[in-house]
Amino acid sequence: MTTAPEGDRRVSAIRITARTAIVLTIASVAGLAMFLWPLFASPAPESAAHSGDAPLIFAVTLPFVVAIVLAEMTSGGLDSKALAMLGVLSAINAALRPLGAGTAGIETVFFMLVLAGRVFGPGFGFVLGCTSLFASALLTAGVGPWLPFQMLASAWVGLGAGLLPKRVRGRREIVMLACYGVFSAYAFGFLLNMWFWPFLADSATMVGPAFVPGDGILDNLHRFFVFTVLTSTFGWDTGRAITNCVAVVLVGPAVLAALRRAARKAAFEAPVAFEPTLARAATPPRTEAGAGESARTTS
Repeated sequence: MTTAPEGDRRVSAIRITARTAIVLTIASVAGLAMFLWPLFASPAPESAAHSGDAPLIFAVTLPFVVAIVLAEMTSGGLDSKALAMLGVLSAINAALRPLGAGTAGIETVFFMLVLAGRVFGPGFGFVLGCTSLFASALLTAGVGPWLPFQMLASAWVGLGAGLLPKRVRGRREIVMLACYGVFSAYAFGFLLNMWFWPFLADSATMVGPAFVPGDGILDNLHRFFVFTVLTSTFGWDTGRAITNCVAVVLVGPAVLAALRRAARKAAFEAPVAFEPTLARAATPPRTEAGAGESARTTS
């Protein structure tokens, strides 16, 4: 029987158990509803309408992330090494984000999220997406009503990277990750546009077609696609996509090798076995003299 090379083994810093899958599914469905609910209802046409419900959304989002961590800690799926890796990568992403500062769509935080999700698995990528955007927002004073939506969208980016086919390696893997970086950049921009577009209908800064409350979902989606193309697709989103693609191609192989080396040394999935060494140490060893004395006594 042949075994897969060490570099091809599936490494998961946070195991996707049935409980974790349920929590991830609930968090994703609830998050998608946060973005898309205006299509199924008629919100008040105020540009800052989300400023009132954002604290509630923030309070609902974070417990899902904490639930993933606590559920895995209690089941033994997330140890101190995984927590340490999560803290280190969150700090790195928080430090990388100000380098681009979003100028012309240049975002330097997502390529590391894609690579880490690829190596450490979808559960780790989901949590890392939330913690990275939260830490970077604190570092850059970017806390606002948009932060919960950014956290959820980036969490999905990390989750999707961990769900990519694991058997792809070498140059094909870099191509796959670069293509995913481009796709996730446009998907992130699409979602972040949706959180505020329905509330710009009466705004003086409105560019492109506006949301029509009570109109059909397909009609509003058509207007939204036109709005996205006119405002962000060929600007912010394309800049983010190019940044992800270039970063993955240039530094992706080295970063993947470093992360996989760290994963092998951490041995997240290694079973822990306890041997009764103390019990053996408490029993004094038998000597030849003791054995002879025991034999004379029995005779």
